[in-house]
Amino acid sequence: MKRIIVILVVMVMSFNGFSQEEEQEQRSVIQTYTPSILLKKGQWDIKWFNNLYTETKDLFGPNGEKQNIPRNTFFTSTVDVFTGVSNSNTLNVGLLLEFRSNVIGGRNALDVFSFDGERGTARSGFTSFAPAIKFNPIKNVGNFTIQTAFHIPLVDNETEEGVFLDQDGFIFQNRFFYDYSFASGDWQLFSELNTEYNFGEQASFAYNSLRLTPGVFLSYFPSSKFTVLGLVQHIQLISFSGNDKGENNFSQNASIIGGGAKYQLTKALNVEFLYSNFFRGNNTGLGQTFNIGLRALF
Repeated sequence: MKRIIVILVVMVMSFNGFSQEEEQEQRSVIQTYTPSILLKKGQWDIKWFNNLYTETKDLFGPNGEKQNIPRNTFFTSTVDVFTGVSNSNTLNVGLLLEFRSNVIGGRNALDVFSFDGERGTARSGFTSFAPAIKFNPIKNVGNFTIQTAFHIPLVDNETEEGVFLDQDGFIFQNRFFYDYSFASGDWQLFSELNTEYNFGEQASFAYNSLRLTPGVFLSYFPSSKFTVLGLVQHIQLISFSGNDKGENNFSQNASIIGGGAKYQLTKALNVEFLYSNFFRGNNTGLGQTFNIGLRALF
């Protein structure tokens, strides 16, 4: 009788262990590798993310009132490449690349893909690159990481013939990531605080300023390969001082709400779609963003 009990206990333990291993293997990249999780040594993470922001209203009217404006559209395409370099899985290194295409003056939103450089209404080009590291500052909290990057501008003039392209100053960026998975496994909460200190040329509108962007994302997983999510973000630009002419003393803020979805196409590749709306703010546009991203992790 004792032998039978021992055999049954061993079988149950073996089956339970197999089930846990199988469950871990079934977890997809979108479930496991959130921005809070570091790569293992030798792993690569390549993300191509595209953001199209378009606006026909802003808050630059008299006394900060809302006003209608000719459509302005700003397209940003980024490629982020990271790899794991430490045996303890505590450090990743990477490179961030950014391309922009902007059209103003009432042109169609999809004209950002014309890249025609029409005088007074359009500009495009590679605008910055940034070496970056990502690390885990607290060993006992594996789902809390910091990404540090130093953005080097490739833009000579922020504005040419009335068309803004990108900042021509340097940016020191730190992004703080944390996520929490609920016990059921169907829900996941992700939070981020993005901080950017802008410095460099005094001619830059953002010279000597700090941009803070906290955000919260709540995801629901109907299956391991698919998730829908909602998001809330806030952007706050704090200017510390203007130049000797009293210029560049500029500050703004905006609140954003949106949602989207992610789908695991293959074991290594996933796609995401996001929409957001700038519903309030000060000294800012009141536009919408349409986003699509592809991510490969191998």
